[in-house]
Amino acid sequence: MHTVVRGAGALGLTVLLLASAAGCQGEASSAAEPAPTSAAATSSAAAQRLDWHACPAPSTAQGGGTAPAGDWQCATLKAPLDYGKPDGDTIDLALIRARAKDEQQRIGSLLFNFGGPGGSGVATLPALAASYASLNTRYDLVSFDPRGVGDSGGVKCLDDKAMDASNAVDGTPEDPAAVKALDDTTAQFNTACERNSGPVLPFVDTESAARDMDLMRQALGDQQLHYFGISYGTQLGGVYAHLFPQQVGRFVLDSVVDPTKDPLQSALGQAKGFQLALEDFMKACAAQLQDCPTGSGGAEGTARIADLLQRLAQSPLPAGSGRQLTESLAVTGIAGALYSEETWSALAAGLTEAMQQGSGTMLLQLADGLLGRDSNGHYSNLNAANRAVSCVDAKQRYSDQDVEQQLARFRAASAVFGAFTAWGLTSCTGWPVPGRTDRPEVAAAGAAPILLVGTTGDPATPVEGARTMAQQLGAGVGVTVTLQGEGHGGYNTGNPCVTQAVDGYLLDGKVPADGTVCS
Repeated sequence: MHTVVRGAGALGLTVLLLASAAGCQGEASSAAEPAPTSAAATSSAAAQRLDWHACPAPSTAQGGGTAPAGDWQCATLKAPLDYGKPDGDTIDLALIRARAKDEQQRIGSLLFNFGGPGGSGVATLPALAASYASLNTRYDLVSFDPRGVGDSGGVKCLDDKAMDASNAVDGTPEDPAAVKALDDTTAQFNTACERNSGPVLPFVDTESAARDMDLMRQALGDQQLHYFGISYGTQLGGVYAHLFPQQVGRFVLDSVVDPTKDPLQSALGQAKGFQLALEDFMKACAAQLQDCPTGSGGAEGTARIADLLQRLAQSPLPAGSGRQLTESLAVTGIAGALYSEETWSALAAGLTEAMQQGSGTMLLQLADGLLGRDSNGHYSNLNAANRAVSCVDAKQRYSDQDVEQQLARFRAASAVFGAFTAWGLTSCTGWPVPGRTDRPEVAAAGAAPILLVGTTGDPATPVEGARTMAQQLGAGVGVTVTLQGEGHGGYNTGNPCVTQAVDGYLLDGKVPADGTVCS
């Protein structure tokens, strides 16, 4: 996941971004009807010839960096901006691919979405390609920037300086003045999105992105869509399966969003999930470090972190380059480090630095990673896109009073993350575009088997989401594999059991036994 930041680095509605961050909505029966689409116009769009060429360096909106090394190719696909008016305006969608290594045994294209909503697939796929080398033998690995993301009509909101100020605002207000400051920050952000990206905002919804994927399938020359979705990408995959069950090929959904939960339920689940991951981190820290900054863990460790956050609320720590670590940014940095066991050592070092040395540099770097801020102070459009997609997807709008009524539940779920996730629920209040559905529709009767991978220690998409998604997809469709482990994203842990289950399905069509448990 990632997390929808509500101006204050708060963990509200979620951004589900692998290796960086999740968001959700849920229940089938309340979804809106699919937009009517002209068959002729759709056929024309799908018949485009993709002009593949060498990839440039990622743009600032995609996260910046250098051009991907190797035989990566990029292309642009035109899609209807509004599927209800397929002959109207279009939107350019950025794609990237690496051709299958074994052309004679090639199965087709394998389309990836790494989550968010808001993550650039064009930038992420090359960075993570080593994890999918076995799949690249027989598949063209393909990813894309979904509409509103990166170079696909990327949503623009605040400039870099204003984003810095927004992310530092108090995300757990304790008095009316602090509540007003947070509300004003949200209003500033949302107004800037409307001013800078108003025409695209109604059309960056998940259903439209799913329809885009079917155009990609056709333009890539595949009879069925083979798909690997992670975090929010599982919600996108579920919506695709509902709209196009007969086009579902070999589908893997990893770190599965629970489609039955509304934003409030999802946020509460995330507060619990991040607290569980924090407790697992503290246990490991106590076992491995003689001077662990969270002591013996448990209540003691949580109290130490809560004390640090309280001190930061009064006096932010210097963090280098004239920046400061605020309470909100510290919580964001801690959350960012819990996405993978690989960053637990950095979290321990960052907490030690903050608690014992009076410096917030490392925790701020961890926060920057979750917020899409590079070392030059430039932001990708990750959080702008995340809010735009989340707010057009979900009808729910939460007031300050709604949050205050729920605060006790959230604080009981997590003394560290609870209040932040609760206040994040107001991110869409005042959004210029109404939300489309109460929860996404994912029922996919008649679809081919869909493999659902859940991890017991996942902070962003609790493991129960895979089981619930399986129920919602319908009998005979969802097949669950559970990894008893830590982190967000089971396949990328390299666990041999998960690798065997996923590769066996994608490469050889072998469906693992439903309920398989890996440890």
